[in-house]
Amino acid sequence: MTTTTPTTTTPTTAAVATPGAAGGLWRNREFLTFWFGETLSLLGTQVTTLALPLTAVIAFHASPGQVGLLRFLQLVPYLGLALVFGALVDRMRRRRVMIAANAARMVLIGLIPLLAATHLLTIGLLLGLACAIGIFSVLFDVSWMSFVPTLVKDKAHYVEANQKLGVTSSTTDVAGPGIAGALIGALTAPISLVVDSASYLVSLVTLLLIRTPETPPAPAAEKRHLGREIAEGLRFVFGHRVLRPLALVGPFCNFSMVSVWTLFLLYAVRDKGLPAGLVGLVFSASSIGGLVGAALSGALLKRFRTGVVYAVSMTLVFAGPLLIPFAAGSRPVLLAFFVAAFFLSYLGLGVANVVMVSLRQASTPQALMGRMNAAFRTLLFGGGSLGGLIGGYLAGGLGTRTALTGIAVGSALMVLAVAASPVSRLKAVPATAG
Repeated sequence: MTTTTPTTTTPTTAAVATPGAAGGLWRNREFLTFWFGETLSLLGTQVTTLALPLTAVIAFHASPGQVGLLRFLQLVPYLGLALVFGALVDRMRRRRVMIAANAARMVLIGLIPLLAATHLLTIGLLLGLACAIGIFSVLFDVSWMSFVPTLVKDKAHYVEANQKLGVTSSTTDVAGPGIAGALIGALTAPISLVVDSASYLVSLVTLLLIRTPETPPAPAAEKRHLGREIAEGLRFVFGHRVLRPLALVGPFCNFSMVSVWTLFLLYAVRDKGLPAGLVGLVFSASSIGGLVGAALSGALLKRFRTGVVYAVSMTLVFAGPLLIPFAAGSRPVLLAFFVAAFFLSYLGLGVANVVMVSLRQASTPQALMGRMNAAFRTLLFGGGSLGGLIGGYLAGGLGTRTALTGIAVGSALMVLAVAASPVSRLKAVPATAG
């Protein structure tokens, strides 16, 4: 893809050496510091992911529509703001943006237990705070994915970096729901959010400790125009032979995962009578699949063609939910089916995330990294926000089990789109951007 602006100059194929290049990222102190902070932050976020909807369900007896609306409000800022934030982030040093975003999330999440303790928390305030937290999550997300290449300058280490971050995410997926379930059972859902607020404080400290100089954005050759910059990012993504098919399939992946997650929460608590501790146990046990997938992703990419790894992993993501609505029998049998369904989906997602993020980073010049990530976050979380909203309202209109069945069957049909994708025919991760 060619361009006349200096902001999208394609870098040369020569790798840039880093202090940790000889021994991998285990010798890159700055990346390890960032990795540690993100680990604790992600663990705390798992508490919020479970505590917010359970606060609505248990404390306010929320309807399925309200639970879906809560999930929608958490994710809908990605639809309206990710592209704008992505263009702005490409003008700034990303670490400063990340610090501001995490400070805001720490305060907003900390307000929920404070309001609950003073009996001032209402369902309306909870929905508003969920949306505000989502706004700063957008800002952080489009920044950190663009910041990783600052710490890991050698493209040969992108897969390693994303594998490490993927293992972290999957590990917190394993431990987080169980910890969240225990905390919610002991402290109540809103009070348990103190843990998440504290985790963002730790993340702030680790970001302040990072000293890797961040190259300031190059001055624009002409007056900047936000709309043109956003359009430039979208043209790059949808004009790229690898990024375009990833962008088209991604929203359906998130729609499936979030709608199934939202419907399962209602189905498990209300239809099957599972307590919060067992719901957390289901997510913890099944999330081992994500940990296994992320841990194996590097070895799989070395042994098999990138396209094959992508196709098989995405098939697991889309087909896994079929097991949930057809589960029947005693509680142990039901739990086994539920765990198996999410295990398969998370196993595929653990591998697919490493593949997709590595492909995106390797295919994009640094000057467009923020806008590329913003375009994907808009599409991915746009799909997720609609999944939560539509899933909740389908459950209210059709019944939870019927809605789950429809979503699961529709998800499985996406396997056909994955098989037809040109990404499924790739031999390896591209060596150069552009």
